[in-house]
Amino acid sequence: MSNRVSALLSEADELLRPECECWAEGFCFVAGVDEVGRGPLAGPVVAAAVVFPRGVPWPAVNDSKKLTALEREELERAIRAVPGVSIGIGEVSAAEIDRLDILRATWRAMRLAVEQLEKVDFILVDGRPVKGLPYPSRAMVGGDGRSASIAAASIVAKVYRDRLMEEYETRYPGYGFAGHKGYGTAEHLDALRRLGPCPEHRKSFRPVREIIDPPPEQPDLFGAMEDE
Repeated sequence: MSNRVSALLSEADELLRPECECWAEGFCFVAGVDEVGRGPLAGPVVAAAVVFPRGVPWPAVNDSKKLTALEREELERAIRAVPGVSIGIGEVSAAEIDRLDILRATWRAMRLAVEQLEKVDFILVDGRPVKGLPYPSRAMVGGDGRSASIAAASIVAKVYRDRLMEEYETRYPGYGFAGHKGYGTAEHLDALRRLGPCPEHRKSFRPVREIIDPPPEQPDLFGAMEDE
């Protein structure tokens, strides 16, 4: 286990300030909520909610985007090993994203994650305010770098979704899901053009939609001018 993963946080750490403020206001079960997968062309959007108990050492978490895949995997195990931790996962499929739109699908994933928690009375959520959460909440732009609970949620959500995309690699070979995780890389776009979309592609997203229903070709204006 790396030094980063084996380190622990205390209430004196800046990363616990949001949680300490909530505890000082009388809240006991403070959930951090974050999502992953808003931008990809394929796969679900996933949200995680994490409530750490007060009074036990917390893993020295960080924004999942600043961690290597190995560090995320190790920290995800360390998060789940904290005595009394409560974790919820919310997953909204590509088909439901197409039906709802990505913003409302993200809100739904966050709400589903929170609803799985055993106890919660306040929510710290990454980004902008989220509609439909069942408890009082505080939105924090850049929250995955400012709150330990949100950072933990970002790690749990990322590891969960990456594992799903690796499963899709075997279910839908040829798209390279294990590598790009559904994002619109050159490799992914090339596979889309060659193979067409699979059931996990978001058909409402423009690069996928244009392959399903390509726009009409524009007339060759220069050629037309030469013919005149």
